[in-house]
Amino acid sequence: MRAKTKIIVIIALALGCVMGASAKRVNMKRLEVRLDSLLQAHYDPQSPGAALLIAKNGKAIYDKGIGIADMATGEKIDGNTAFNIASISKQFTAIGALKMQEMGLIDLNQSVAHYFPEFKGDIWKKVKLWHLLSHSSGVPDARPRDNLDFMLTATDEQSIQYMKDLNELHFEPGSDYEYINPTFDLFYFLVERLTGMKFVDFQKKYLFDKAGMANVQYFTPDATIAHMAHGYIVNEDALIEGSDSDYAKKREKVENDYVDGKGVHWAECDYGEETFFATKADGGIYTTTHDFLKWENALSSNIPVKKSSKRKAYTPHTKVTGSKWSGYQNREYTWYGYGWFIDKTPGREIKIYHTGDNGGFQAYAAKYERSRVNVIMLENQNTVDRWTLQLEIERILREEGMLR
Repeated sequence: MRAKTKIIVIIALALGCVMGASAKRVNMKRLEVRLDSLLQAHYDPQSPGAALLIAKNGKAIYDKGIGIADMATGEKIDGNTAFNIASISKQFTAIGALKMQEMGLIDLNQSVAHYFPEFKGDIWKKVKLWHLLSHSSGVPDARPRDNLDFMLTATDEQSIQYMKDLNELHFEPGSDYEYINPTFDLFYFLVERLTGMKFVDFQKKYLFDKAGMANVQYFTPDATIAHMAHGYIVNEDALIEGSDSDYAKKREKVENDYVDGKGVHWAECDYGEETFFATKADGGIYTTTHDFLKWENALSSNIPVKKSSKRKAYTPHTKVTGSKWSGYQNREYTWYGYGWFIDKTPGREIKIYHTGDNGGFQAYAAKYERSRVNVIMLENQNTVDRWTLQLEIERILREEGMLR
């Protein structure tokens, strides 16, 4: 090939690459319009609502709120609104446990009996710490549900009391999946026993501060939380199925409520109205979408723990799909790691995510590592079908070239 011809070919190839790159460039305005329309279709500005943040390469490209954070004051929702993230808190507990393992304080392959000699049952010799983190322990949730005051105010310590005399399992550890909250509370005590620090102080020092999270804290009944959202439910008599466990309960209409601009009645539903709200290791964190992105970026940079530890958390350890013990996130192609679900739907890139539900709060946080995209959605009402909504968000992102 002659030199002149070579030059022409090189120029043509270069132009083709530039044109190809331009064709794949995301139309940010169109993406914003589509996401705005989606939020407006599901939430009313005068009702409890949601904050949605979408990031690409660690930078927020969509960051908006819609609705009211506090119906008593009228404060609006934005990226600085603090929501209860419920079970998404479990990933912080899992990373804390992995940090302790890096420090040589625990061995996740060791039995629970080794660390809790006061537990009398022989079952604890078979249950390993990693079984707790992956919801594969077989330990039943036998917290007393006949005492309303207990359910409304129970702490981590109170929530594990039944385990001391427990000596039966639903299945052999590691053989199946059952989503259960109180087993995560055991890590609250592992931290305090083995580090000499309070659980909240350990998490702050080794996780929150390392990630630069200034607006995150564990709930206590006397906590002052800046820009705190309250959780709300539609105020009506209803029989509902618990979202974080497999049981149903009756909810009765209350006298005091808030009426939005469309005449819908809302009742506050968080601490004092909803059960098991005061535990920390399984679901006690309040934070904002802005701070949660800092957490995601820290994880991406392997700041709280080493890459090898993080990969253990993101590895599918327990098959969720088809379990007869739990319906929570029991969908096709779903697994559980340590504190995260892993969606391995064929034909789509792997999604690492978690959900959270308690009272009027719903939360969803997902990462698509190949595309370097994060979706963080925090809500203070539970009338919207979260899974359907996140699939709509995912479809928009895929159609607009954000996801592979």
